[in-house]
Amino acid sequence: MPVIGAVADDLTGATTTGVLLARSRAKTAVFFNEEAAEKASGAQRLDAILVSSNSRALPPEEAYEKVRSATMALKRMGILYFSKRIDTTLRGGVGTEIDAMLDCMDETAVAVVVPAMPQSRRILVGGFSIIDGTALIKTPVAQDVRTPVYENYIPRLLEKQTRRQVGLIKLDAVLKGCEEVKKELLRERSEGSEVIVVDSITLSDVETVAKACVELDWNVIAVDPGAFTAKLAYCRNLICQEEPNIPETETKELNKTVLIAAGSATPVTKRQMEVLCQDERVERIPVDPVLLIDGGQEGLAEVKRAARAALLYLDTERRPRAILFETALHGQLLDLAKEDEKRNYTDGMSANRINAGLGMIVSDVLKEAGMEKIAGLYTTGGDTMVNVCYQLGVESIEVLDYVIAQTDVGRLSGNYEGLPIIGKGGLTGNDQTAVDVVDRLFLEAGRK
Repeated sequence: MPVIGAVADDLTGATTTGVLLARSRAKTAVFFNEEAAEKASGAQRLDAILVSSNSRALPPEEAYEKVRSATMALKRMGILYFSKRIDTTLRGGVGTEIDAMLDCMDETAVAVVVPAMPQSRRILVGGFSIIDGTALIKTPVAQDVRTPVYENYIPRLLEKQTRRQVGLIKLDAVLKGCEEVKKELLRERSEGSEVIVVDSITLSDVETVAKACVELDWNVIAVDPGAFTAKLAYCRNLICQEEPNIPETETKELNKTVLIAAGSATPVTKRQMEVLCQDERVERIPVDPVLLIDGGQEGLAEVKRAARAALLYLDTERRPRAILFETALHGQLLDLAKEDEKRNYTDGMSANRINAGLGMIVSDVLKEAGMEKIAGLYTTGGDTMVNVCYQLGVESIEVLDYVIAQTDVGRLSGNYEGLPIIGKGGLTGNDQTAVDVVDRLFLEAGRK
């Protein structure tokens, strides 16, 4: 029976936290919404359930309702320990979503916010978020099209979003150890704080905070990108030490193909795909984003054209190692906000149509080619992963491991049962990451 439950503001965030639990021997699945989680036939065999509210870019009122609804669903499923999974770069309405979860709990509940993800070089010092050695607001995230971040001091960021008092425990207390953190937590609580932000720069720091919360026996809502949730579960003796879950594989080379849906337009993703495409066994199929945005018969025709091109490659005696479908890695980069304005679309509709188109292409290819020709799926960008899985009619993703932190390995449940999938955020990884992801999908495809 599941005892750990988390609500994440997007799908890749849910898999990032889920993988940390899965690598610690907790049977873990990620669901696309609370309805899918409650209807899932195998949910009771799980140790941890993560639900995506897909709320990061929503207005505050809508995000609140999405998170509240997902939290109540987890409560109905018998969850004992709750987490609010947040983006490592604090995008979205974090404070609003904290309120939504706390409003579902009794008055003893307190939100402990540990935004550090040391595995990904995300840390918090003096309440300030540092991303790979750079102040958060100086990173590309600050210019994110849908959810920009303008505040680097996290207590102040949260105070603008939550109805509750926000406190801060600084690094000097954390470095002094568990007893000092307990004293500071008690002090903040006695002064009226219901949302307490805590500095951390290492996994050891995160574990110190988790141990303090467990020893106080507090009713804690973990608010974090994943590391704090995992350390809390470990300190509660719910999971084991984290370790890789590398598959034993067949030794023969598989004549299969990885399908890649590249929805991210970041320079990081672009460079990764350029390196991947240096391999002559990788085929690249550009897709016209304007046609997908316009939709209608022309958009559908573009989907069918790309799918047919891929099927021709898959019909050869020696199949490509990977086929890349991309809309934003060639030509001039579109300003999607302007595309929305030009067509009188609601905010984000152009992006949604592009991602839906990529999902339809992958679905058409799988329907025609069948699973036996496909080694796995690789998606970049959380919205792309959601749309691919939606078009495939997938029930959930059983998470297993990661290639690197925030590049997560799973298997589809429901339609295309067992097909490997890896999702990666657009800002994650180095130049070789796409190559490593494709290699790992072949390992998963050969898992005994």
